[in-house]
Amino acid sequence: MELDIRIVAKEINELLWRGEKTVCTAESCTAGRIASAITTIPGSSNYFQGGLVCYQNAIKENLLHVSPDTIAEHDVVSEEVAKEMVLGANKLFNTDYAIAITGYAGPAGAFETSGTVMIGTIWIAAGNADGITTLKLTEDNGRDKNLASATHAALHLLLARIKDDLLSNEETNEN
Repeated sequence: MELDIRIVAKEINELLWRGEKTVCTAESCTAGRIASAITTIPGSSNYFQGGLVCYQNAIKENLLHVSPDTIAEHDVVSEEVAKEMVLGANKLFNTDYAIAITGYAGPAGAFETSGTVMIGTIWIAAGNADGITTLKLTEDNGRDKNLASATHAALHLLLARIKDDLLSNEETNEN
C-alpha cells in the first residue's frame, strides 16, 4: 500500500480512537478499497463498523435509501447521490462518520454512462447529518489510476472532515 495512504489511515485511526468516534464506508467505484485502507491499521476494529460495496442503483436505493428521484434528476454519479449515500451509511452502520464514493472509473465503452457524466468523474462525500464535505474528481487517467486517486482523495477528505469537527468541538468547549 502506498505510504501516504498508510500515513493518512494512521492519522484517521488516532483521531477516531481518541475521539471515541466510529466510521463506515459506502463504496461504488472503489469496491472496498477505502475500507481496506482504513482497516490495514491495527486497532481499526475499535472504530470501523463496516462497509458496503454498492455498485448497483438498487443497492444504493434499498440499503442506503438514496432516492431514485435524486438519481434520475442528478445522475448516480453526482454530489447529491454521494451525500445521500453518506447519510444512508451513517444510519445503516450507526456511525459518527461515513465516507461515500460514486463514479465512472472507466474504461470508456466498458459500460454505459448517463451521457452527461464523463469517464473519470468521481464524487466523494464524507461526514454525517451535521455536515458533509464533498469533492469532485474529473481527470481520466485510466481505471487503475482513477481508482487509486479516488481512494487517496477519499481518505484525505475524511481526515479533513474529522479534523474540522474536532477543532470545532475544541473551540466550542473552550468558550
